Amino acid sequence: MSGPAVGLLLFGPRAFEDILADVVPWLESFCRPVEVSADGTLDFWVEDGSAVGFPVPDPTGVGVFFLTEDEETPGEDEDYSALSRPPVQGLVLGAGCSGPANHRLLGHLALALAQRLEALVDFGGLLGSPVPRDDTDEGASPDRARAPAAALPGRVVEVPYETGDGGREVGHVGDAEFLAAWLRHPDFHMVK
Repeated sequence: MSGPAVGLLLFGPRAFEDILADVVPWLESFCRPVEVSADGTLDFWVEDGSAVGFPVPDPTGVGVFFLTEDEETPGEDEDYSALSRPPVQGLVLGAGCSGPANHRLLGHLALALAQRLEALVDFGGLLGSPVPRDDTDEGASPDRARAPAAALPGRVVEVPYETGDGGREVGHVGDAEFLAAWLRHPDFHMVK
């Protein structure tokens, strides 16, 4: 089972090799092993979560994390007009498995990388939606899902996108200040 993932939206083009040259030495200071696979994906296992503010120094029970290029960002079906400028490149940061510790550590890793790369975080959906999401979305309303995000500091916007069945959905995109506040919120979770 794969875990949650977020997008990191970049506003200046950078070769993925240059991004790796920047983040691999940093990751090696608190992760073991850190490996680039044959397809170019960076896989890493966090040994000391306190390096990114994770409240539990020994992240026992969490799995592999990965960083890879997002070939679909910017997407033709995404409306970035709520941002001051559209992203030119995207990365995907994800956890190899789910569970509360993986969600939270992913949030801390996303915050550190958003600050390091001057990126915005694409949460892939509306924050505050029930988790786990099911087919009924019983009791969920878009306004109720938006309430936690709207009350936090930092900048968060909604970015509409097309779904695979031709419908339209919206997802939150936020800055590092917003993500830092969301990590402290009692309803914190990553969307996917």
